[in-house]
Amino acid sequence: MSAILRQNAQSKKMLKQEIIKTPDTLRPTFLTDVPMGKDARVITVNGNSSVTRRLMEMGVIPGVNVQVVKTAPFGDPIEIRVRGYSLAMRRNEAAAIEVSF
Repeated sequence: MSAILRQNAQSKKMLKQEIIKTPDTLRPTFLTDVPMGKDARVITVNGNSSVTRRLMEMGVIPGVNVQVVKTAPFGDPIEIRVRGYSLAMRRNEAAAIEVSF
């Protein structure tokens, strides 16, 4: 019985070490994760709603640089700078935009 418990403890320890070794670059980063003042590049715009389509019409397309300018006191909405103009959007809309920075 104790050998099984030792083996379970050992496999949990190994699993924990593997999770720690996993780089954060494998985890997708969204516009809501970008700190204020930091630039990021849009990778994808997820979703197929009219809001998603409108964001892409306004210039939030893959490959474009964006900058998070500021957020409201309670975090919603956020203001971004894209293609030379400011754009305010809800947090849930920004969560659909995958970026790298």
